[in-house]
Amino acid sequence: MHHACQASRVKVLLVISTCVLLAACSSNAAPGPVSGSRATAMRAEVIAVLPHDKSAFTQGLELSGNVLYEGTGLEGQSSMRAVDPSTAQVEKKINLSPELFGEGVTVAGSKIWQITWKNQVAIQRDKATLAEIKRVPYTGEGWGLCLDGQRLVMSDGSDKLTFRDPETFDPVGEVRVHDGETPVTQINELECTANGVYANIWQTDEVVRIDPASGQVNARINLAGLLTPEERSGADVLNGIAAVPGTDEFLVTGKLWPKMFRVKFVTAQ
Repeated sequence: MHHACQASRVKVLLVISTCVLLAACSSNAAPGPVSGSRATAMRAEVIAVLPHDKSAFTQGLELSGNVLYEGTGLEGQSSMRAVDPSTAQVEKKINLSPELFGEGVTVAGSKIWQITWKNQVAIQRDKATLAEIKRVPYTGEGWGLCLDGQRLVMSDGSDKLTFRDPETFDPVGEVRVHDGETPVTQINELECTANGVYANIWQTDEVVRIDPASGQVNARINLAGLLTPEERSGADVLNGIAAVPGTDEFLVTGKLWPKMFRVKFVTAQ
């Protein structure tokens, strides 16, 4: 009886060892796509390298005509700027009051909206002068902002995009962002285009393209390796994406980045 127990124990140990070995082998396999992912894998092809103010904690970026509108963050350092994209020369700049932490910005006709992180206030500005016109309160955090033609689209760091009226800033709807069955969170700076909403995913080198009607992510774009290791050491995360009007190209940069890149998104090989 004692020997039989011993034999069966050996068998059990052998089975466990085999399972452990198989698990160890399978864990070395290349990771597959996100379960149920419907997103095309893409990468950034660099077309041009442009200067960027490395003291700018970039939170919002939008190109309108030949002017790059850039909103920056941090308490006591937040600003709204009109920049020459080819030289990084700041043409106009308005500092926010020290208690405000600036976030995403977007052009809406002759106005600009600038949101704040935890201050729960949106600032409407005159596009020509950057001067403040009015403030509107909202609930929750403010991260990214863009205009899809009819509505403002706003992120708050979760998987939610809130649609807002471009004049009153009132919420008019929302959508949850997902890739297949998986919620996509940490949605940060936004850029609205005819092909969908492009969004930086905070603390990653990834931009996703979202169908605003369904919330489905239909492209994942890897932007790793734009900065050299030396440049990265003084920089913060990738943040800031602006479509170049009349092209399929974008300007991308990051918080405290010394460079901005004009890129085209192409299918990854």
